[in-house]
Amino acid sequence: MEAIQVQEKYMREALRQAKKAYDIREVPIGCVIVHDGKIIARGYNQRNKKGSTLAHAEILAIRKAGKVLGDWRLEQCTIFITLEPCPMCAGAIVQARIPNVVLGAMNPKAGCAGSILNLLEEQRFNHQADVVRGVLEEECAALMKEFFKELRK
Repeated sequence: MEAIQVQEKYMREALRQAKKAYDIREVPIGCVIVHDGKIIARGYNQRNKKGSTLAHAEILAIRKAGKVLGDWRLEQCTIFITLEPCPMCAGAIVQARIPNVVLGAMNPKAGCAGSILNLLEEQRFNHQADVVRGVLEEECAALMKEFFKELRK
């Protein structure tokens, strides 16, 4: 399978997670973490459900992946996220040493993978990620737009 097809396959899984958030009226962001060609962790936004600022899709998935691998270092993993991560999540990705990040839509209001800041590729940190942007971007962006359109009604 070509790299683009593989990226789209896993981003579709991240979109499935985002739809779970959407269904419970959370901001529809989802992610999956892949290790050796297998999804080892999934996450979707649950801030309201869990009553926690920390319950972002990426943080929940990173925690699960660490348990699966028995290590906080996720050095052989790729994370697929439907929306460019916020500063907290970008920082967690760097701290977890995740080497590959695949993004759907960019986040001009809070994104820290190139929109406002670029924490994932900051050369002054001891770890940088390789970032691919725009995978299934239209679908990822459309889900966010629909969510906020409904919220305003």
